[in-house]
Amino acid sequence: MHQNRTLLDKLFLIIKGLFMGAANKVPGVSGGIVAFVGGFYEEFIYSLQKINLKALKLLFNGRFKSFYHYTNATFLILLITGMLISYFSVSRLLDYFLEKKELFVWAAFFGMVLGSIYYISKDFGQWNKKTITACIVGLLIGVSISFLNPAKENDHLLFIFFCGMISVSGMTLPGLSGSFILILIGNYVLLLVDSVNSLYDTFAEILRGDFSFMENGARIHALTILGVFTLGSATGLVTLSHLLGYVLKRYNNITTAVIIGFISGSLGVIWPWKETMFKLDTSGNVLLDTNGNEIISNYRRYWPDIFSTDTWGAIFFIIFGIFILLSLDWYGKKRKEKK
Repeated sequence: MHQNRTLLDKLFLIIKGLFMGAANKVPGVSGGIVAFVGGFYEEFIYSLQKINLKALKLLFNGRFKSFYHYTNATFLILLITGMLISYFSVSRLLDYFLEKKELFVWAAFFGMVLGSIYYISKDFGQWNKKTITACIVGLLIGVSISFLNPAKENDHLLFIFFCGMISVSGMTLPGLSGSFILILIGNYVLLLVDSVNSLYDTFAEILRGDFSFMENGARIHALTILGVFTLGSATGLVTLSHLLGYVLKRYNNITTAVIIGFISGSLGVIWPWKETMFKLDTSGNVLLDTNGNEIISNYRRYWPDIFSTDTWGAIFFIIFGIFILLSLDWYGKKRKEKK
C-alpha cells in the first residue's frame, strides 16, 4: 500500500486534501466521495488502521523512523495538510459564496455528486440480488436522513466529543455528510463556523503579538469546544477506519453497492433549489441559538423556473461539477497508463 511519490504526486495529494476539507465543510457533501473518486480511499482507510497499539509501541520506544513508515505518515501528513489549509482558506471562501451565490455552490456540488455516482457505478460489474438489495437499503437510508429535522444546539463537552466522532463519518463513509449530520444534531454553526472562526481570529491576533484573547472567556470556551471536537474527530477517525477496513476486506461488493445507494440518496440533501426554513416561536419570530444565529428547522425543496437565468446558471454549474469528476477520472486513467 505504501507508494514512492514524486514531488508532483505529493502536490496533488495536498490538493486532494484541499478538496476533502472543502467537501467536509459543505452540508450534504462527503469528503469520503473525494477519497473514493480520487482513487486513494483504500489507502486512506489502510493508513488510519495503522494508528494502533503497535504504532504506539514504536512511538514510545523511540523508533520514530519505523513508526513513520508503519503508519504511512507521508500520505497522512500531506492529506491532512491539504485539509488544514482548506479549513483556513477554501472553506472560508465557500462560506462567502454560500452567502452570496448559494444556488450555484449547491449546483456545483450536486453535479460533483452526480458525477461520482457515475464514476463509482461504471466499473462495478457485480450486480446480483445481494448487491441490488444493499444498494436499495443504502438509497433508503440516504433519503431518510435527508428529511430528518435538526435538533437544538448543545455545547456540553461530552456531547461535543460525540459530535466529533459522528462528524468524521463524512471523511470515511462516501455519501454520508458529516456536516449535514452536525446540522441534524444542532451543532453545525457552533463547531464548523463559530469555533473555526475563533481559532482563525486567535492565530491572526497571535501573529500581531496580541494575546488579549486569553482574558476573553467566550473565546477560550470556543477554543476548548474546538479542541474537544478535534479529539473526538481523531478518535472517531481511527475507530471507524478499523471497522471499515474489516468490512471492505470481507464484503467489498456489498459495501460498494451500499455506498452507491447512499450517495444517490444524499442527492436530496444537496438539491440546489431549496429554501432554508428557520424555527419560529409562537409569535412567528425566528428563534436564535446561544450564539445569536438563526436555528435551521429544515429545507423546502422546489422545482426550478426553467425560464429563470439563475436556473440556467445553476445548470451550468451542475455540468461544471460533473466535468470536475470526469476530469479526475481522466487523470486517474492517465496515471495508470504511465505506470
